[in-house]
Amino acid sequence: MAELNATWGFPTQIRIGAGRISELPQACVAAGMTRPLIVTDPGIAQLPLLGVVQAALAADGITAGVFTDVRANPVGANVDAGVAAYKSGDHNGVVALGGGSALDVGKLVALMAGQTRPLWDFEDIDDWWTRANAQAIAPVVAVPTTAGTGSEVGRAGVVINEEQGRKVIVFHPKLLPKTVICDPELTVGLPRILTVGTGLDALSHSLEAISAPTFHPMAHGIGLEGSRLVLEHLPLVAANPEDLDSRTAMLAAAAMGAVAFQKGLGAMHALAHPIGATFDTHHGMTNAVVMPYVLEANRPAIEEKIASLAAYAGITGGFDGFMEHLLALRSALDVPHTLVDLGVDANAVDAISAAAAVDPSAGTNPLPCTPEFAAQVFTAACNGTLAVG
Repeated sequence: MAELNATWGFPTQIRIGAGRISELPQACVAAGMTRPLIVTDPGIAQLPLLGVVQAALAADGITAGVFTDVRANPVGANVDAGVAAYKSGDHNGVVALGGGSALDVGKLVALMAGQTRPLWDFEDIDDWWTRANAQAIAPVVAVPTTAGTGSEVGRAGVVINEEQGRKVIVFHPKLLPKTVICDPELTVGLPRILTVGTGLDALSHSLEAISAPTFHPMAHGIGLEGSRLVLEHLPLVAANPEDLDSRTAMLAAAAMGAVAFQKGLGAMHALAHPIGATFDTHHGMTNAVVMPYVLEANRPAIEEKIASLAAYAGITGGFDGFMEHLLALRSALDVPHTLVDLGVDANAVDAISAAAAVDPSAGTNPLPCTPEFAAQVFTAACNGTLAVG
């Protein structure tokens, strides 16, 4: 039984529904922004979507700058460049627009715009966040264009420390966006591979939250429903990108997954972080690949929880039935079955397993995520060996 002693927190205002991007100016003004910097990625910068956002702001007399130097796996230099753009434009807030990478960089630009210490001094270790000058953190309004990471309702950003070659989680309570606008119309043009990868990232958050041994029944319940929503609606969105109802459900599931993982994450993310840092793989797709291998390795500790999820989601057969459903779903969505298929070198087992064992996500894995445990899962995910399916 988990220790029945915990501190819980839940997210900010979320405005969800088609057409709600029109409310962005109101959200900016409420957050105290009159000269926001839009932080997005180069892909979105080439789409009409950016113009839609700029037009929505301009309609209320708000002129925004734009910063687009954001890598798919962001590095510290992206944050530094964003801070320089923020200061040179005399901005007073950030509109973080895009997938998890843009949202994370946007939040970290807001953090670092008024700090004198380096970014890495605010890593999510103990109470390092208290080193920050909280009054100097700029407000953020988040506009996700993918349904996956849930960064829009999070108080952290993930960024690669290139000097150390690892992904770092930077945390501060004031990184939580003031308002989140989840407009499904903004996600319609997302390529199928990103819809799938980000959607399964949302599933990984809820699955790991359900599996975590910590005491957080509210987050556990949110994780159950978040998982069910992905299992039902991700196939529908993949088949019909214009399905706004299912896209709305996926945006809800993404936010729910990020709320749920207050309860904890596990070996999926502990492995995905160093794999992504080393091989530049898509984070969500990496989670999708390792997902069944981690579930199988954790089976002795999570079998009843996954069986309960299966029953709730209308999947028969308990743990085995859920695994068979998951493998069929991955196949239907063209998810690679192994890490090697994703471009990962199986010979990196020692380095990846050592990094996974000390990743912050490893601490709430249902079984001890030792280097040996991580190596076992990594090797299975490279070889494609599963007892189920």
